[in-house]
Amino acid sequence: MGINFTNFLSSKSKNKRMLEFQDLDHIDGVSISSVSANLYNNQRDDLVMFYFRDGANHASVYTQSKIVSENIKWNLNQKSKKIFSLLVNSRNANCFTGKRGYRSLEKIAELISEKLSAKQKNDDIQPIKIKPKEIIFGCTGTIGEDFPEEKIKKKIPDLIEKIKYTQNKYVWMKAALGIMTTDTQPKMAMESCFIGNSEIKIFGIAKGSGMIQPNMATTLGYLFTDANLPNELLKKLLKKNIQTTFNAITCDGDTSTNDMVSIFSTGKIKHSKINNINDQKIKEFEQALNKVLLNLAKRVVADGEGATKFITIYAQNCKTENDAKKIAFSIANSPLVKTAISGEDPNWGRIIMALGKSDSQINFNKLLIKFGNITIVQNGKLSNNYNEEEASNYMKSDTIDIHIDVSSGSKNFKVYTMDLTKKYIEINSDYRS
Repeated sequence: MGINFTNFLSSKSKNKRMLEFQDLDHIDGVSISSVSANLYNNQRDDLVMFYFRDGANHASVYTQSKIVSENIKWNLNQKSKKIFSLLVNSRNANCFTGKRGYRSLEKIAELISEKLSAKQKNDDIQPIKIKPKEIIFGCTGTIGEDFPEEKIKKKIPDLIEKIKYTQNKYVWMKAALGIMTTDTQPKMAMESCFIGNSEIKIFGIAKGSGMIQPNMATTLGYLFTDANLPNELLKKLLKKNIQTTFNAITCDGDTSTNDMVSIFSTGKIKHSKINNINDQKIKEFEQALNKVLLNLAKRVVADGEGATKFITIYAQNCKTENDAKKIAFSIANSPLVKTAISGEDPNWGRIIMALGKSDSQINFNKLLIKFGNITIVQNGKLSNNYNEEEASNYMKSDTIDIHIDVSSGSKNFKVYTMDLTKKYIEINSDYRS
């Protein structure tokens, strides 16, 4: 079948609740195709196309790394109001490939343009000529290797021939599996909502497992809606809601060169015109968008390389939101904290260490630290009721909550992360084998 089931079936993740998938079905205006371009030298799907027959409004957020992949450069250079195709490949990041890597994308875009324009002539009464600048790319995989231009170009005709105008859960699963690298699970999410009296769908898929740290967390994330929203509004909604979702996760503190999250609006559902993010009619849509983004972001963390624990860090009552972020990420990114949790050791001293290096304002006389509902530190000292055995038992849970209340203000921030295991080292020491 060409589906990437290898990692999926061999997953040792304890986060079984994240193995439950929503049944994404049909969404008007989106067509999907997945094939194997033999990028892994086997028959697993590694090339996925999303085709917007009538074009789609769009917005994206990208990595903040100073070194970016050639596909990010390409995407930033395209200024078209509508996008007609997104092509995603796994196995190769097309990063540090220079002019040659960029030129490969130009050639592939020209070929896609030609073939999709021909498909328009065959399928549509009023065909549109699709331009190379109306095509964008997602790339993920190894940095610094020659981009497999010829392998990809060879499969474009097959990819376009297999485009499915009607989707079902199998088609979405195939696409989600096709963009995976070291992931062990496909990542999919969906919500429905209303704009006025019109029901709207928001679907999303993502990949990500290692090299996870904002801004952005390393991932490819693609969202699709049948709403009719302009590009500027999509951009504002995405940038606002990325902050508490994909920019609130970390696996290992490393930021990728290829991060991108995009949203595509096909405009197939007719509803009242909305141009302002403060319009009350868009509030329910924004809430649904946040849910899809957060669902996908959590799935990235739960599937972190070698992860056995899903950890949530609550930084509470901080002077500023920036302080809250610094505290939460200082704890979430500490190898000592993450390895203690992996070993199911309630070593709260490591939390103290991570707090101390966060460079944030902390009222130590009122400091409160809790593991779940277990109070460890209260009023800046070890709680009289602290029970080491009770804390040890809690650390055996698959899901760990760490609450830090620094009593310096009223700002809060929540970060999601995972533990650091021997398996993480094995995966990354053997990544290219």
